[in-house]
Amino acid sequence: MPTDRLLNPKRSPTRPRTLKARAIALLARREYSRAELRGRLVANDGGVAGDVAEIDVVLDELAAQGYLSDARYAQAVVRQKTGGYSRRAIVETLKARGVTGADAVDALADGGIDDQHALVALWRRRFGKPPADDREKARQVRFLQSRGFALSSIFRLLRNPPLDADTPGT
Repeated sequence: MPTDRLLNPKRSPTRPRTLKARAIALLARREYSRAELRGRLVANDGGVAGDVAEIDVVLDELAAQGYLSDARYAQAVVRQKTGGYSRRAIVETLKARGVTGADAVDALADGGIDDQHALVALWRRRFGKPPADDREKARQVRFLQSRGFALSSIFRLLRNPPLDADTPGT
């Protein structure tokens, strides 16, 4: 028996063999959207046509058992990104990860995302004071734009920054 196995008996030197076992092992680490998990499994199997059909059957089975849920995944993404990203950025993240339709809409509605409040809170956390010069202003604008906030909202915030922590800004 290798020394590694003696020190950590839970560590397995080989990957799970069955397709379902690999899918469950991936889901045990974190939530995946159906499209993401399918992509991971197809990439690992080489994308053979027979394997793709088998992957879809396994994903259907996992969804029926409740292990795989796009709605739950969308809620997790919204929870993670609320407060640091705009609604638009969250929607784009969900689309990129294969979650669209009712699951995305429901998760966004449940998230209670207020872009203006999130913009002000993020600006306070990250910068806390108005830019001193054009270079600093450009840096703040780039950062806030990278988080999906509209340029008009960013300029409005920087023109009239909130003075105290109680007001969300204009």
